[in-house]
Amino acid sequence: MNIAENGSVNRISIDKYLSSSSIIDWHHPLIKNLATQLSHGCSSQMEIAKKCFDWVRDEIKHSFDYRLNPVTCKASDVLQYRTGYCYAKSHLLAAVLRANSIPTGLCYQRLKMNDSDGDCYCLHGLNAIYLSEWGWYRVDVRGNKPGIDAQLSSERKTCFLHQRKI
Repeated sequence: MNIAENGSVNRISIDKYLSSSSIIDWHHPLIKNLATQLSHGCSSQMEIAKKCFDWVRDEIKHSFDYRLNPVTCKASDVLQYRTGYCYAKSHLLAAVLRANSIPTGLCYQRLKMNDSDGDCYCLHGLNAIYLSEWGWYRVDVRGNKPGIDAQLSSERKTCFLHQRKI
């Protein structure tokens, strides 16, 4: 990300976080329709972001938790089949937010599976969204389950999962 001398974000650098791709296919009719539905009646970027976050978190089942197939990756496939791993859910959130003109990036982190597996790790996918009143704001749309409570809040700049367990 390019920051100008006065601290403002360079518009050119933001544009790439609004683009469509073969994976973040926000021009797909299903994605555009969902984006329109979710933003209807919203009066701010934060309100749109929260509705999109909540919808993807709650309506798309995490493939591992529910033992679902197919394994999805492309945002429109995640929406069509209503399932995806964390990275796939983050692809759908990026697509829906980008369709609503909210710049959204993808973030990845390496997580240790659990203490009993020794050096067994997985790759976890989440998002960073750019809200004009906040700047970049990290969110994790993986989904709630016992011991995990993911919330998007305007009171803090990051949505962390509580008691993160996989």
